[in-house]
Amino acid sequence: MALPLVAILAMIPRTLPLWQKSLQEAVSRPSELLELLRLPREVLGSTDQARAAADQFHLKVPRRFVDLMEPGNPDDPLLRQVLPVAAETTIAAGYSADPLEETGKDPAPGILHKYQGRVLLVLTGSCGIHCRYCFRRHFPYPERGWNHRDHEAALECLRQDPGIEEVILSGGDPLSVGDEKLADLAQELQAIPHLKRLRIHSRMPVLLPERIDGAFLRWFCEGRLQPVMVVHANHPRELDGEVRSALLRLRQRGVSVLNQAVLLRGVNDRVEDLKELSEGLFEAGALPYYLHLLDRVQGAAHFDVPQEEALQLVARLAACLPGYLVPRLVREIPGAKAKVPLDLASALLAR
Repeated sequence: MALPLVAILAMIPRTLPLWQKSLQEAVSRPSELLELLRLPREVLGSTDQARAAADQFHLKVPRRFVDLMEPGNPDDPLLRQVLPVAAETTIAAGYSADPLEETGKDPAPGILHKYQGRVLLVLTGSCGIHCRYCFRRHFPYPERGWNHRDHEAALECLRQDPGIEEVILSGGDPLSVGDEKLADLAQELQAIPHLKRLRIHSRMPVLLPERIDGAFLRWFCEGRLQPVMVVHANHPRELDGEVRSALLRLRQRGVSVLNQAVLLRGVNDRVEDLKELSEGLFEAGALPYYLHLLDRVQGAAHFDVPQEEALQLVARLAACLPGYLVPRLVREIPGAKAKVPLDLASALLAR
């Protein structure tokens, strides 16, 4: 029999858990990151521009993730995802601070209702890592994000719309919020009768697999709502043994686990890497779900892979993997009712 949430709340430890200590110790200075990896400052490009990039969007990367990087390699695919470089200060045509036009359209602070039947709760601006391609790197979290002290208006929006069946916890990274607050929120969501599923979008199981601990699993898995976890891994080197164990812990508790990746120049734009990523995810119990084309956020243009090249890449991936291991190539278009899948037929016929 599932425990009531009030009992689960009483079981959450009040001491600082290991994952929160790891966040406090994350690397935040580019000079320290370069020193740890034995790299020269020249990899940043122009010193002044690189400093400006870091000032605009601060470096943050857990030391555990740094340990997975190859020392001495300025092109390491994990390093490229987090290192502030001069290229970020280039103003690129077609790129903006709000590429998905999310601001100013929320029915209540902290709510994004973009798709029929499901709602995003933007719980926090905090993340376990600052990915340089993040489409919300300019998002005004203080004004538009969730207010944990006064969130009744957001919950009332959910109660008043019986067409909403799924709530998606987003951010930032919702798992950078402590379990006590998350369990409280889950209890309130479970009391809304028309909700069926609770989905979490988080990079934390990949960054800090210790986040998937007993306290988290109790409130997430033992309630009425069907649990879904969408993780974010871009490269197979992110999937070490500890990450695989965390994903398996989720699957063993009945969580549906999916992965969404972003196609990034110099990170995972090779079919060999995407193949290894899909196979590694599936072995750990996670299904490759989406492969996103880059959202055109200002500061990330150097990561872009053109759509035609992306289609050819995924066509080659489809030729060497079973269909269930091929993520859907999608682009998010402002105002669209869902992610827009890109048609692989022309690319496959051209091969």
